Amino acid sequence: MSLVKYEILNKVAEMKSFTKAADVLGLTQSAVSHAITSLESEFGFSLIHRNRSGVTLTREGEEMLVTIRKVLYFNEKVHQEAAGITGLIKGTLKIGVFTSVSANWLPDILKIMENRYPYLRIELIEGDYLEIEQWLLSGEIDCGFINMEHSDQFNVIPLKKDRLLCIVSNESSLYHHTSVRFEDLEKEPFIMPAYGGYHDVKRLFEENGIPPAVRFELMEERAIMSMVAHHLGVSILPEMVLDPLLPELRAIPLETDSYRSIGLATRNALSPAAEKFAQITQSWVTNN
Repeated sequence: MSLVKYEILNKVAEMKSFTKAADVLGLTQSAVSHAITSLESEFGFSLIHRNRSGVTLTREGEEMLVTIRKVLYFNEKVHQEAAGITGLIKGTLKIGVFTSVSANWLPDILKIMENRYPYLRIELIEGDYLEIEQWLLSGEIDCGFINMEHSDQFNVIPLKKDRLLCIVSNESSLYHHTSVRFEDLEKEPFIMPAYGGYHDVKRLFEENGIPPAVRFELMEERAIMSMVAHHLGVSILPEMVLDPLLPELRAIPLETDSYRSIGLATRNALSPAAEKFAQITQSWVTNN
């Protein structure tokens, strides 16, 4: 059946490996290879590049996968809606998340989902803003948390304006300031958060006409705070990631209040599971 082959191709693309895809799907590697070969025969062109470094999709394979994921999504949606008629929410829901959301929001939200919908399986895929947007566009996920200020190509449910604060150590000349101007940061060694897509911190420096003196660029927020705590520079981070704040550090408001706006982006045609997740997430964030 084509749907089975589509699922196999999708999993091979996700795992970038025939062996890993076979393990996840509970199939033999030869069965996975046969399914891909059969699809390539049906379509009349190659879908997969096979080489020593792993497995990648051909250009044609990438184009086909976008449509194949839509087919798989609507097949899942049909089964979820059928289950809903009998009073159940079940199936699989794939959610794109970034670190501060997965650490601060998801434990409580997922517990609510688990209690209300025990037959629903949730998969979390962690990335940065850009990766989550790309996964939404390619159909790899059903919904994802993104920065609303940049993304205008999705249906987005507004969730939170998360204040951006300047993080300094107790040896910094800025430590006793009640607020920080961007002029104050011009000559400070700066530890820049590194992530793809819309970049709140770089935008703020550009808007204020101040080039940051970047000493290091790091992706992990706890690592950035550790660097600041060791007096290696200052940084700007969202308030959500600062709990708990290391005792050597102080979070100081910027002179002009600045925020990142977090939203939940969804497909145009929401599955029942995605709709329930969106409702619970919006309610939880509003009340906490």
